[in-house]
Amino acid sequence: MPLGLILGIGRAMRRKRTASLDILSSKRAPRNYYKGKNCKPTGFHTRKGGYVVVQEKLPNYLVPDLTDFKLKPYVSQCLREVETTNAAAEAAK
Repeated sequence: MPLGLILGIGRAMRRKRTASLDILSSKRAPRNYYKGKNCKPTGFHTRKGGYVVVQEKLPNYLVPDLTDFKLKPYVSQCLREVETTNAAAEAAK
């Protein structure tokens, strides 16, 4: 019996503590913990449960005029064989 107790204590000492290494979520944290989704707030909550959006906190995207732009907006991940001419080599001749 004492041998089993000693072996059990040895196993407990060798066991890794994985609970501290887990990802912190709202279920493993204190009661009032809110993790969120890594987003900036765009306003604030009112006392009556409403939400007020502040225009200064909204993202503002500046898009340039792309009417005569030669490239397409989508870039394919599949590589294609494209025949190109070396303009620098031709210009040097």
